[in-house]
Amino acid sequence: MKTKAVVFPAANTVELREVDLKPLGDDDVLIRTRLTSISAGTERMLFRGVMPHPMLQFPVVPGYETVGEVIEAGANARAWLGQRVYVGGNYGFVGVNPAFGGQSAHIVAPQSHLTSLGALTDAQGVMLALAATALHGVDQAGIQAGAPRALVLGQGVVGQLTARIARARGAHVTVTDRIESRLALSVADDKWLIGDAPPATNPQTPFDVLIDATGKMEAIAPFLMSMQKGGRVVLLGYYDAVHLPYMPVFLRELSLVASKEWAAGDLARARDLIAAGQLAVDSLITHRLSADQAAQAFDLAFNDPACVKLVLTWEGLRVEG
Repeated sequence: MKTKAVVFPAANTVELREVDLKPLGDDDVLIRTRLTSISAGTERMLFRGVMPHPMLQFPVVPGYETVGEVIEAGANARAWLGQRVYVGGNYGFVGVNPAFGGQSAHIVAPQSHLTSLGALTDAQGVMLALAATALHGVDQAGIQAGAPRALVLGQGVVGQLTARIARARGAHVTVTDRIESRLALSVADDKWLIGDAPPATNPQTPFDVLIDATGKMEAIAPFLMSMQKGGRVVLLGYYDAVHLPYMPVFLRELSLVASKEWAAGDLARARDLIAAGQLAVDSLITHRLSADQAAQAFDLAFNDPACVKLVLTWEGLRVEG
């Protein structure tokens, strides 16, 4: 079967082109895509050709945030027919690298990689991967019931979701960002616009937890002395190297914790939080474009500071069977 997909044929180049899909196996399904979303962090690295991944080779199809409807199924996967699902990529391309593969009009995937959307809208469903990532980060931070003081650096989508989940668990949440429009969307107790001198932290109420969602070591360092002794610093971004001043880490006896994507079951947990009204995600989608406008969409997602989350619509796109 042929379909259309966003392809990076080389670094810094975006095309919408026809690609071939593999036949379904017994445990596979075919999904007709309704919405995808652009991950400004991961897909930017892939676009630039600097993704630290052994499978990176051009041409490559980006994307891991796809919502669609199961329209065909292998012999062992018939129960999925007709369901709306989230899936984290395409596993069935021919002649093109599916090193994520979610930006495609059709997706071939094993049934084990599907998450049913249930009552979620398509737009809510496309947020599941990043919601699960934020949920895992809050788990790694050890924020449970109670009222710890949490500092979340960066108010991109993951930072926004992290702050909302931490606050729902009872934390007093302070967030930072360099862009006022992002802070305006934040759900937090305190908001700091970086670029100005950050407000002085009351030494009687230092932060118990710092969660970095900027992916920049230099963003973390200025706040280490604002941490409680024995506090925890969660690295929720991706970093080329861990490079922090040791003295404040030493003086505060801080723990550094890495948080990698999500754990088993987190996608379903995130779905249930959204469905129950305990995690609001709709306001974070700030831009919508058709998949036909892929080049414009990636430029917007990567370069417009006002773009928090951009979704691509695939319904109505002409494809061949």
